[in-house]
Amino acid sequence: MLRTFRPGHRLVGHPSWQQQHAWRKLCKLKQARRIPAPELPRPFSPACRQSYSSLPPSLLEKVGRNPEVAKVVLKKGKVQLFKNGSPMVYSGAVDSVVGRPPPAIGDTVLVTDGAKQPFAWGVFNSESMFRVRIMQMEEEILNDPSCFMDMERLIQTRISAAVELRKLLDLPSNETNVYRLVNSEGDGLSGLIADVLGGHLVVASSAAWVEKYRKTIEEVFYKQINPKSITWKPSIEILKEEGLRISDPTELLMDLSDEVDEIEVIENGIRYRASPTGQKTGFYADQRENRHFLRPLCKGKRVLDLCCYSGGFALNAAVGGASHVTGVDSSGPAIELAKANAVLNGIEEGRYTFLRQDIKHFLSLSVAEGKSWDIVILDPPKLAPSRRVLPRAVASYRRLNALAMRAVNPSGLLMTCSCSGAMTQSGQFLSVLQEAARQAGRKLTQLRYAGASPDHTLDVSYPEGAYLTNVLLKMFRDGLSLILTEFEG
Repeated sequence: MLRTFRPGHRLVGHPSWQQQHAWRKLCKLKQARRIPAPELPRPFSPACRQSYSSLPPSLLEKVGRNPEVAKVVLKKGKVQLFKNGSPMVYSGAVDSVVGRPPPAIGDTVLVTDGAKQPFAWGVFNSESMFRVRIMQMEEEILNDPSCFMDMERLIQTRISAAVELRKLLDLPSNETNVYRLVNSEGDGLSGLIADVLGGHLVVASSAAWVEKYRKTIEEVFYKQINPKSITWKPSIEILKEEGLRISDPTELLMDLSDEVDEIEVIENGIRYRASPTGQKTGFYADQRENRHFLRPLCKGKRVLDLCCYSGGFALNAAVGGASHVTGVDSSGPAIELAKANAVLNGIEEGRYTFLRQDIKHFLSLSVAEGKSWDIVILDPPKLAPSRRVLPRAVASYRRLNALAMRAVNPSGLLMTCSCSGAMTQSGQFLSVLQEAARQAGRKLTQLRYAGASPDHTLDVSYPEGAYLTNVLLKMFRDGLSLILTEFEG
């Protein structure tokens, strides 16, 4: 029996859409007002389902039928988040783990919905709060099946892609040879961070699978960029939470080459001495674009760099023509490193001062003595390592920023930062700054809102990867707020 269709009518989801397309073209002819449609099975009818079932099964489905392949089955209400691309399957999203024997830490597993239909694969960890770190979604497997359930092949492919992406960002270059090469989830290798410092590589490990495949990772790095050395820096406490039994932490700290104490690197034309054994990976490359943006604003200005570490912002201010730069940090080695970097760049001794002091004490004393600067940079360490301590961190950020604002000249600039992921992801930082301004008797104008430099790639499906906030503010005295603050005091 033939059915008739109006022009423009569509059979959504029908496997024979090509025939419908040809029919619609015919309907455009004036003489074809009503044309019998081809005899086709109704969508989702038994005949249509039979046509779909005749299609060859996907690679995921084939492997999923193998009882020896372990599967992590997700709870019904939790599936969509991970189908949308979130790479970290937390323990509360898991309904069951199917497989005999059960998968061990670092084994590859399929990730399935409640009906046990697989849609991704990843590495398993029964001890971690992240039960599975997803490595490939179904669409990625279709595009590149060569990496399917093969961690060694996947590591090689992802690191190679990371190298090519940095080349696109002009890294390395004659002006910059310190940068992030692999940024965890942002480069599809959750738990692995790698920074290039000159001709050397520093690897930070925070996942059990990274330790399991350490040899492969190092071999791929040597093949891809041939570093002079690789310094391996495991996050011991996090790895303990990942289930690694670490009796002697020094066992994890051995690298494949001679230990390197100090390296000279260059960032936007400024030279630095960096240490792979120093804080984090030895250099804070995440602030590169923010330091460079600040440089031309400092000409003829007096600049204060709080929590200056090796002098990144301070040196950019000096190179930008600041009349005088003051750097403050509570770490003695950091202050010595900052001084050495100033000498390394030929900055006149009378144009900079680096002080080892607690910044709260320094700011309180400076404000009491009536000292102020044209530009103040506040880049404190991580005050909110987790959401649990965020309320306490909010109070600390508010107090610190209120003090820093009081140290800024009228109509001066404050560049203030938070490297706490919990703060950045909460979206509270600007509100905290507004409260700090009220306490300091200041009115704010936001000039710039930024994050980490682009080599610190982010997976848009995993906003938890964002951690750095950098805000540039113009200061104005707020007479009403100042009166209220003094009255409340």
